[in-house]
Amino acid sequence: MAERSKDWFAQAERDLEQAKSSQKEGRHEWACFAAQQSAEKAVKALHLFLKQEAWGHVVARLLNELPTTISEDLLRYANGHPEGAPFEHYGKIQSRDAINYAGEILEFVRSQMA
Repeated sequence: MAERSKDWFAQAERDLEQAKSSQKEGRHEWACFAAQQSAEKAVKALHLFLKQEAWGHVVARLLNELPTTISEDLLRYANGHPEGAPFEHYGKIQSRDAINYAGEILEFVRSQMA
């Protein structure tokens, strides 16, 4: 099977760009979603780089399954909301935090894959 970690990481970087673009447009729920996708794909890229399989979408779980010590700062992960449309729960603060969090994860993965 072809080694695809760089492909997944490149997509993670592009998803983070989309998160920033969505934030600028005031679509904070999409910014948060794209940021989550960015973080998830980056961590899956690292799993591939380490010759491991990774399943699921919970970033904290994917990080915990890595064979390396993970900073507690990287293990935070927002829960879903029991009701209401996503756009009702996300604003500038949430999208800023999600984008910053995804950026931290990308930097961690980039350093591990270097």
